[in-house]
Amino acid sequence: MEGYAKVTRYCRNMRGYGPNPPDPQWPGGARVAVQFVVNYEEGGENCILHGDEASEAFLSEIVGAAAWPAMRHWNMESIYEYGARAGFWRLHRLFTQAQVPVTVFGVASALARAPEQVAAMQEAGWEIASHGLKWIDYRAHAQEDERRDLDEAVRLHTEVVGEAPTGLYLGRTSVNSVKLAIEQGGFAWLSDTYDDDLPYWLDHDGQGNPMRPQLVIPYTLDANDMRFATAQGFNSGDQFFAYLKDAFDTLYEEGRAGRPAMMSVGLHCRLVGRPGRVAALKRFVDYVKGHEKVWLPRRIDIARHWMEHHPYRAPDLVPSRMDEAAFVERFGGIFEHSPWIAERALRLELGPAHDSAAGLHNALSRAFRSASGEERLDVLKAHPDLAGKLEGARRLTPESTREQASAGLDALTDEERARFTDLNTRYVQKFGFPFIIAVKDHTKDGILKAFETRIENSREEEFATACAEVERIAYLRLKDMLPS
Repeated sequence: MEGYAKVTRYCRNMRGYGPNPPDPQWPGGARVAVQFVVNYEEGGENCILHGDEASEAFLSEIVGAAAWPAMRHWNMESIYEYGARAGFWRLHRLFTQAQVPVTVFGVASALARAPEQVAAMQEAGWEIASHGLKWIDYRAHAQEDERRDLDEAVRLHTEVVGEAPTGLYLGRTSVNSVKLAIEQGGFAWLSDTYDDDLPYWLDHDGQGNPMRPQLVIPYTLDANDMRFATAQGFNSGDQFFAYLKDAFDTLYEEGRAGRPAMMSVGLHCRLVGRPGRVAALKRFVDYVKGHEKVWLPRRIDIARHWMEHHPYRAPDLVPSRMDEAAFVERFGGIFEHSPWIAERALRLELGPAHDSAAGLHNALSRAFRSASGEERLDVLKAHPDLAGKLEGARRLTPESTREQASAGLDALTDEERARFTDLNTRYVQKFGFPFIIAVKDHTKDGILKAFETRIENSREEEFATACAEVERIAYLRLKDMLPS
């Protein structure tokens, strides 16, 4: 809108739930939800037999593996084949005997080459989610090509499994992958993020574009057996078990203290399915089952629970999504009679981190702090005297009226009013601006004591103190409008 600054959107959400995440209310009062994922990729990896340009080079026993252009890599293929032929069945036995349901991230083309494994997954009651059409890297794919592959992944998955996937984890994503999955519209949950310990709703791309609300259940790359095949990863099952145990113990204690969360464990048939590693996984499964108040769901179970107990609710006020005029109108009075502060804040990089009281306060305060001394003095002068002429004439802003009333400054005795009038007069004569204090932090007696103490300050000291109080008042006003 002409006359206002252009908002610079920052698409990444660095705040999430902030300091106060919701109680997930896990079934049975569980302190933690532990969710096991079996990635089924074998037969969907890069291979010229699959129409790819080169062999696979990712997540295998071959240290420093590189793609072989236009050639089959026999060793690589056989490592993946081990996951299908032996590793899968070892994991299947472990989880079915322990009566622990899992979610499968199934590559559609791999599932099509594994009818017996699919039947075993279904018989065990496992959730079979989509892991894309092929286990390939989409970072450089054109958006339309990726969309076409996603549509084909859903079609093929439905044909092979007998029902469409309700969840998706692509894994080797592009910047468009999550957006395309949301546009596809058929997934109850997505997991192509690693950014939280709880599910959340994604409804905006951060660029000013709304999206259909989509439930996200974050995944993990740390509590993941892929680190058996990466640098600085796990060298032994003991390391794997120790890491999983530490993660579980931390989350379990946090849940005991009233902050339940979720733990994902990522597994691959060709990696942890090896005899030398699966023993550590079994120890961890037994360890988890040895604790009370632990929920062991599939991802679809988490999704259904979240939809029931934490359904999507459109936020009432999201500063980073507001247009320029609305933003200035809503927040232009946070710093008393100084809408230019809101206008300048719009020139900063605004994003989800600024949608809380603390976040927006920081943006507005930056604009105030970077202003000239004369401009900041004007802000100080815009504040009314405490219990002064404007209050008596009922000409305070609504915010100032409420604030002064909260400290009882609207109901002074004649003696108290005379005292305030004398202090106001002497203070303004000395400093050239009215006495400013965040009255919500003080009682009437405390305000008078601060008044008498601060009137002895030097002008430089008092100017800095008054500016700090202006910022404090702004924060308290924002707390009444936005989540803390």
